[in-house]
Amino acid sequence: MQNFADQCLDMARSILGHNLQFICEDGTVTPVEGEVSRLDEAGHAALTLGEYFRSTRETTLHGFDLLDLSARCITAQAFAEGDDTGLGYAALGLLSFGPAKDRNEVWERLLEPTRKMIDKRMLTRTDTFGHKQAFNIAKAVARFSMGLSKKDETSKLIDLFIQRINEGSTGGFVDDTVGEGLPGVFDVMGLAAFIFIRQALDSHTNMHLREHKLPSLRTFVEKYIKLMPDIVRSDGLAWAYGGYIGVYGQMFCISLILQGLRDGWIAPQQQYIYMDLLRRMFHYFFMTYLDQEHGVLIIRDEERNMPEAFTSRIVNFDAARFLCQWARLAKSIDNPMLNKPVPGKTGGRYVNFNKHSQREQGLFLYQNASTGLHVQLPLVASGGRKNSDYLAFPHCPGVFDWPVDSYLPILMPELTFGDKVTIPSYYGKHCVAGMGLRQSFYFRYEQPDLITVDEKIVPNIASCKVSWTFGEKVVCDFVYTVKSPLQMDRMRYVIALGAPHSHYRINTTFTLGEGSVGAVVVKDDFSAEWKPIQVVTEDPHFRTYYGKIHYLQVLERDHPLILRPGKSYRLTIELQPDIIMAE
Repeated sequence: MQNFADQCLDMARSILGHNLQFICEDGTVTPVEGEVSRLDEAGHAALTLGEYFRSTRETTLHGFDLLDLSARCITAQAFAEGDDTGLGYAALGLLSFGPAKDRNEVWERLLEPTRKMIDKRMLTRTDTFGHKQAFNIAKAVARFSMGLSKKDETSKLIDLFIQRINEGSTGGFVDDTVGEGLPGVFDVMGLAAFIFIRQALDSHTNMHLREHKLPSLRTFVEKYIKLMPDIVRSDGLAWAYGGYIGVYGQMFCISLILQGLRDGWIAPQQQYIYMDLLRRMFHYFFMTYLDQEHGVLIIRDEERNMPEAFTSRIVNFDAARFLCQWARLAKSIDNPMLNKPVPGKTGGRYVNFNKHSQREQGLFLYQNASTGLHVQLPLVASGGRKNSDYLAFPHCPGVFDWPVDSYLPILMPELTFGDKVTIPSYYGKHCVAGMGLRQSFYFRYEQPDLITVDEKIVPNIASCKVSWTFGEKVVCDFVYTVKSPLQMDRMRYVIALGAPHSHYRINTTFTLGEGSVGAVVVKDDFSAEWKPIQVVTEDPHFRTYYGKIHYLQVLERDHPLILRPGKSYRLTIELQPDIIMAE
């Protein structure tokens, strides 16, 4: 792993070399033209500089004094009141330069007003949920380790984090619900929380507390680790549904596996599988997001995009931080990263995230060794976000695409009743998966009541049964049973046809051939029609995390239909995607 570690540090130096100049005198970060800075950017930069110091013990880079830059960023974040996320990053960044005030060169460079503000804000307790609890844990670690408080609250906060996992998930996964919407936001931020907490414990001065808490965390982390072989695609694409994906979907999964290998949480007989996953994910990350000519990460251009909240600066600093972390972890792992691919397999399984009397939520994973199809089909809430990232369709970039942070009823019927726009996503009941005829795999669930795109359950209108079958073909079947007389004003079903990035891609990534997705309507009780294909190549709103959407195929009924109570209305569509490898 030494070569891997050296490669990571070289990339980190390159990325930092192109971004350190944008840290201003006051510690804020100058944004890329057309973007707006975030309040927590200085904290992200501070932790990146701290990680680089931990990995190299170097205090200068390309003529910049890293201690001075860190002091500036920490100062800026300390006075950026109202943002505890950035303060959590800044706390770990400060702690990276030394575990005590009298042995921390960055602390020595902070002015007295800044020290008082840090002391004040570190002592401020906030009650947060989901992954944001990790930042409270980081602050508690820094408070105690730096000697700002004699009381160590780290253990108590970790216990609270675990307690809320158990309250929000019967499967032991992190519910990242914040704000409005249906509970049950199970996405990649669960990984992010554990990665950040584990990093914070690495910096804690009380080694005995760390060893005491790791077994509790391991119980939950192992659940995510066991997902990875079924999550990672043959081309190296990792987590591909929900928010925070794209480059973060790669970085979080790589960090999780490296931490698992370092801590011995992956069984020796399974390590060759995870080393292969690691190799593929890193190659995908390197080829897909790094501008190798200029040595920076490109997340946003004319072909692909990320939500506005992710600025180019913050992603570049985060990437450099993860690269430093990977280098440090790799040096502690004995296994070599050999090019020994693990053969693909055909199979499907349902992962239960949460199950109780009112709703069930989870993730169906399927891969086909013959066709190459590999999908992630989530049945989770979106936390009030009205976009396609969380919808319950088979996510497979390059084959089944969707626009970034934008809503379209991708591969699902959208039924409109007056001001209520419904879609069979977000929750289910009687979720079941299994093996069908001809080595096919199915995933089925019911919705006793319909739910709107705003995640509001609408009672006493209709119920819906959903069935997905994966084999030689992909068959999606939706059966609506009407409970009371009503008028459906519109039905819409959308297929987005995209392609990988024309430049930033690997030659084995997935794309569609001339046969496209091969959509055939088998049954349509709504009497909808295929509309003329919409060309959206030039529309910037139709970029994905990975490439561009070029066409939309829309099956639509745009005039009212009276639905009779007690009658069932079915929409069944067969898909036979022509999957090829990009040249």
